[in-house]
Amino acid sequence: MLPTPALLAHAANLDLVIRHVLAGLGHGIHAGRERGAGVEFSEYRAYAPGDEWRRVDWKLLARADRYYVREAERDSHVAAWLWLDASASMAEPSYAMPGLDKLWFARTALACVAAIAQRQGDAFGLVVCADGRAEVTPASRGPRQLQRVLAALARASASGTLPAAEAMKTALRIAAAPAVVFAASDCLDWPSPLSEALQRLRHLRHDVRLLALRTQAEVDGSFPSGVAYRDRETSGSEVLHRLLPTDRVAYRDRVFQHFAGVAAHCRQHDIALTQARIEEPLEAVLRGWLRPPAARGARR
Repeated sequence: MLPTPALLAHAANLDLVIRHVLAGLGHGIHAGRERGAGVEFSEYRAYAPGDEWRRVDWKLLARADRYYVREAERDSHVAAWLWLDASASMAEPSYAMPGLDKLWFARTALACVAAIAQRQGDAFGLVVCADGRAEVTPASRGPRQLQRVLAALARASASGTLPAAEAMKTALRIAAAPAVVFAASDCLDWPSPLSEALQRLRHLRHDVRLLALRTQAEVDGSFPSGVAYRDRETSGSEVLHRLLPTDRVAYRDRVFQHFAGVAAHCRQHDIALTQARIEEPLEAVLRGWLRPPAARGARR
């Protein structure tokens, strides 16, 4: 039996967790190579109107009396940008799996994406949004970059609020070249500066993939009876909230409406959305998140 997210959350070595999760996953961020006028020969194909004459193989024309062009392959590396919502609400724990919370799931999923990018030879960087700031680890390649990103993810703690729109603008300057953006958030604050940043990145033609995380209790209202809650992201808040059994139907309806709005916003702006519960197997969630946007719909 594969370890549950709760068991993995107790592992001290993030590298070992990543190796376990990625074993047999078999997915990359993008196709590693693409056809074109590159330098590594792939195959011949018949000439078609519009092909460049410099790609015609004239020696083959002399032998076969037909026009053929040389197809080649070239590397199609793109940068991967990892965006982590580390605001206070991401500290919400699972009541079904002790020791597991939304932040652990989000940063472990992003760590796996970083490891895949490093394996593919892509540049990758990280943006951590917490305490009203956006902390950026610039994009680079290689094993050392992976360790830098993993260290930054390990340091992240759920606190404060998302950065304001002005702070997000600085982070938006990072992705000048084509990029795949993997953002992990609970999307409770939506619309928000984060949603506006992702929308802007998509309008700049980046491939934006959002992972919206909830706990099972947040999905169905199965919080322990009589437990009081305080708003984690309101500074100095002393207001306690209690979810009574009679409130659960209304709660589920409000949650459904909120996330239906998140999904509608993502569809409107062509942001690929994956919705998941942190109690789900991490491998399965990653498989859906990594799938090219055209090949999937939103998970529910």
